[in-house]
Amino acid sequence: MAVPKRKTSRSNTRHRRAQWKATAPDLVPIEIDGRRHLVPKHLVRAYQRGLLTPEQI
Repeated sequence: MAVPKRKTSRSNTRHRRAQWKATAPDLVPIEIDGRRHLVPKHLVRAYQRGLLTPEQI
């Protein structure tokens, strides 16, 4: 059964939200068809296999 959430103070709510910050992905240079592109590190394998192309982004 659902239980109502407890009320948190404004200070606690804002402090909690302030902890989450987005960071830019690390870009890695790779060569595709003789041209150099900067791609996110976790997508390098997909670009090398041809699953993604730089024009799709």
